Amino acid sequence: MKKFVLIAFFALAGMSMQAQNQFRAGAHLGLPVGDAGDFATFAIAVDLGYLFEISEEVQVGPTIGYSHSFGDSIDTIIGSIDVDDVQFLPVAASGHYNFTEEFWFGLDLGYAIGINNGNDGGFYYSPRFAYGVGPQIDIVAAFRGISVDGGSWDIISLGVEFGID
Repeated sequence: MKKFVLIAFFALAGMSMQAQNQFRAGAHLGLPVGDAGDFATFAIAVDLGYLFEISEEVQVGPTIGYSHSFGDSIDTIIGSIDVDDVQFLPVAASGHYNFTEEFWFGLDLGYAIGINNGNDGGFYYSPRFAYGVGPQIDIVAAFRGISVDGGSWDIISLGVEFGID
C-alpha cells in the first residue's frame, strides 16, 4: 500500500508540472429546500479543492468543504421549538467540464461527515453550473444534496469561486 501511495504521489506531481492545475476556493450562500427547508432558514458553505487538467475541457480532483445551516424556530401547540444548527464536512471528488471559456458544469460526489450531535452524515452530491466573470473568478449556482437517514438535506446555493495559482 505504501508503494502505491508513493507511486500515485509522484504521478500526480509529474502531472502538475505538465498541466494547468490549480487550487480552487469558494464561498456560497444558500437556501435549504425540501426536508432541510422545514428545519433551517439559511445556509453558508465554503469549499477548497485542487483540480488536475485532464484536457482543455475536463478537470478533476479532490475537494473538501464546510456547510452550516442555521436552525429554524418551529411553532407548535405547546410552544416554540428551536432547531439546532446543522453542519457537514463534505469530502468529495470534483469534476468540471468547460463548455466555453466562460461557462462550465461541475459535479462533486463523495461523503458528507455530520459534525453536530445526532448527525451521522451521508452520500454527498453537488451538481454546479458556473459563469466566469473575470480572470479565475466564477459565479457558481449549485445544488448540494446529502442523503441522510430518513430523507435528504438539500441546499440551493449561489456563490463565488476563485482559482489560486
